[in-house]
Amino acid sequence: MQVIGLCRFSYPAIGGFQVEHETIEERIAYLYDAERMEERFRLLETIALPCLREQTDQDFTLIVVTGDSLPRGDRDRLHDLTADMPQVQIRAEPPRRHREVMKEILNSARRDPDQPCLQFRHDDDDAVSVDFVERLRAAAGDCQGLLSKNRSVAFDFNRGYLAEAGAEGICAAEGVFPYVVPALGMHVRGGCPLTIMNFAHHKINRFMPTVTVTDAPMFVRTRNRFNDSRDMAGGPALEPLTPELAGAFEARFAIREDRVKDVFGSG
Repeated sequence: MQVIGLCRFSYPAIGGFQVEHETIEERIAYLYDAERMEERFRLLETIALPCLREQTDQDFTLIVVTGDSLPRGDRDRLHDLTADMPQVQIRAEPPRRHREVMKEILNSARRDPDQPCLQFRHDDDDAVSVDFVERLRAAAGDCQGLLSKNRSVAFDFNRGYLAEAGAEGICAAEGVFPYVVPALGMHVRGGCPLTIMNFAHHKINRFMPTVTVTDAPMFVRTRNRFNDSRDMAGGPALEPLTPELAGAFEARFAIREDRVKDVFGSG
């Protein structure tokens, strides 16, 4: 079954942001501010990409959507960071209505729309476990009866870590966070045009059956200076990683704390 992931990398959509701007020009200026872009690239390099690069099931597609106005230097840097990942397809799009363009991109990525597929979103500052694609595919296999009776079914791997990354390393706290973006997948029946972008992630259980899996940490969700989501405020107190937990972050999410320190401590 085809597995398709969607990552928005500073795409200047019309709508789709909780931080509002009066004009699309203001949004572009905000998104491509040099200080903001440097942080996004550091998070992409150390948090978001390594876990996908080391997936135990490599049979997936990741579409990275950015703006056609992304500065050339940033565009080249994005291509360089993903050059060794054959799963990655970079799409540069002009500003359009957020959900409209994302739904179109996901549906155009389906090799055979008459066949079912699995979809997931992947924020550029979050990580999933290195076995996420494998487990998502297995979970769908375990629920064939449910899938056959519904146009779409969501799979919520809801145990993970809230974390912050910086020059001093990583602070984190484990918890159960229902229906957040990372490690939330969706099965779409063959012939159905629905996509995971048809739904707000925190409301997806209002529109379809959902299967919850809570047995192991499956994601790292970061807090940083440029988080758009309002629900990132507050939350559990974060503590520096112990040596044991640092080892677990590397084994489970391919996040290497020494690399985080190096990247965030440079420049």
